[in-house]
Amino acid sequence: MNELELKYGCNPNQKPSKIFMKNGGNLPITVLNGKPGYINFLDAFNSWQLVKELKEATGLVSAASFKHVSPAGAAVATELSDTLKKIYFVDDLQLSPLASAYAKARGADRMSSYGDWAALSDICDLETAKLLQREVSDGVIAPGYTDEALAILKTKKKGSYNIVQIDLDYVPEEIEHKDVFGITFEQGRNNLKIDEEFLMQNIITENKNLTEEAKRDLLIALITLKYTQSNSVCYAKEGQAIGVGAGQQSRIHCTRLAGNKADIWYLRQHPKVMALDFVDNIRRPDRDNTIDVYISDDYEDVLAEGVWQQFFKTKPEPLTREEKKEWLKTQSGVSLGSDAFFPFGDNIERAKKSGVEFIAQPGGSIRDDNVIDTCNKYNMTMCFTGIRLFHH
Repeated sequence: MNELELKYGCNPNQKPSKIFMKNGGNLPITVLNGKPGYINFLDAFNSWQLVKELKEATGLVSAASFKHVSPAGAAVATELSDTLKKIYFVDDLQLSPLASAYAKARGADRMSSYGDWAALSDICDLETAKLLQREVSDGVIAPGYTDEALAILKTKKKGSYNIVQIDLDYVPEEIEHKDVFGITFEQGRNNLKIDEEFLMQNIITENKNLTEEAKRDLLIALITLKYTQSNSVCYAKEGQAIGVGAGQQSRIHCTRLAGNKADIWYLRQHPKVMALDFVDNIRRPDRDNTIDVYISDDYEDVLAEGVWQQFFKTKPEPLTREEKKEWLKTQSGVSLGSDAFFPFGDNIERAKKSGVEFIAQPGGSIRDDNVIDTCNKYNMTMCFTGIRLFHH
């Protein structure tokens, strides 16, 4: 099959719509269930490239959670702490390496991952299918599915869940084309290989120490950025992206947006958040939304409105601004990647507030000296990659 007709394009009024191979060859995918749409396939193909490259770079099973052609989260398989299992709401599940990777990719920013497209670097197993089954998700792409996993996923969304299998050996053509306003653009594929050597060639700060964990996390950040709508910045820690700032016009806004998400990820581990006593049978999205409100500065106003009884068995004690500030001061060991150079040191100042110690960015600003000096002030390690990672 070299083409697949779709219901419509980005919006219902955009018809006709299809995906096809210009060279007349067969599509490298098989739809095993459901009817994926135009945006679904954009998410599927971008997310698949991300997890495939992430596994190649780290040697670890990988997963991603995509929304609107940018990753909400991406991760490699590592052992989850009891704390992370609890805040990702998987402490009741048996987790394979692949399930652990998806739990991390999905759990880093649960608000953004609601209704996501999942990508798996390896054959979907039973444990990962059970995790996907209970989350609000539009579809999944993987190189294969066990019989047990496929049977479970086919029951999701009343049998309409989108399940796509990708040919692991598919290699796209070197030249890409894209039509905009009736005009065709052409460019070479971004085949840049991101690996440890990419990080080690130009460490320009006084502190030149890159731990093994930092190398892994910087690779995750940079490969995530390669498939994130630009401008973009990514914070990573413990084998996963913990904050992605995508599609901003200003570099500092990317850094703030991603940093705020990284802060929320860490605040969810605060003892007060961990101790929240929810009512029985609360819906998973309602619980996620409530946690987000509880962490926000607006929560005391919500409490005053007397709606807490809808979500909690007992009225929670607010998490004060001072408590949040003190808790965030304990965050450390965070890695940060940027898809283009930092023009000013203010980005580093903001990154410091979220515990960043390791940075990878292209370099090349006329104010590189200011950025380097700011890193040196905080004893950070920063490498210049020399390569921009814009994605549009």
